[in-house]
Amino acid sequence: MTSAHEPDALFDVPDGARRPLLRVVLLTGASGSGKTALTRRLGLPVVTLDDFYLDGDHPDLPQRYGVVDWDDPRTWDGDGALEALRALATTGRAEIPVYDIPSNARTGSTVVDAAGARVVIAEGIFAAQLVAACGAEGILADAICLRRPAWVTFWFRLLRDVAEARKPLPTLLRRGWSLMRSEPRLVDGWVALGCRVATPAEAERTIRALAGQESPNASPKTS
Repeated sequence: MTSAHEPDALFDVPDGARRPLLRVVLLTGASGSGKTALTRRLGLPVVTLDDFYLDGDHPDLPQRYGVVDWDDPRTWDGDGALEALRALATTGRAEIPVYDIPSNARTGSTVVDAAGARVVIAEGIFAAQLVAACGAEGILADAICLRRPAWVTFWFRLLRDVAEARKPLPTLLRRGWSLMRSEPRLVDGWVALGCRVATPAEAERTIRALAGQESPNASPKTS
């Protein structure tokens, strides 16, 4: 019998459900908080939840400042994201859409292969929306909200968005200022949905442990 303190018993698997091959780490945080940089350092399979955005011509998208409010979960296909994570956890593979943010449209699809990993990361600003469902499915390993000083997040978000030409500069500045002011409220909301707050360094240590990776700062083993 598995102990409640062992990793496989973090969440009970529903009766009749297939035992997952792997678990999912849901990683959220304000845009620019370091989610992508962290996943690159970890080198684990990643599902970028932004790829589940709806196309810009989808009817009834929420508006803010005269444009689509892409920070609103109603612009996002949460059911599709959950189905992809379920497939990945139970089969090791899942087909994921490819979304082009500058053109606000899906441009194709790709396959994420877990390649035998113990955990995969699903990252994006809407990750917290999936905490309850992934827990109920028995596929949740952890749910983490990255947080660092708001001005640092603002600066790195702006650099990224300008480099990727995501939107016109006035829109990026207006959106960035609004996000910086609303970040405490956003974090509180993600915590209320089941995430716990961590710095990028804290999150990295936790995820490496879940994945069975040795920390790059670990002391050498001696015989």
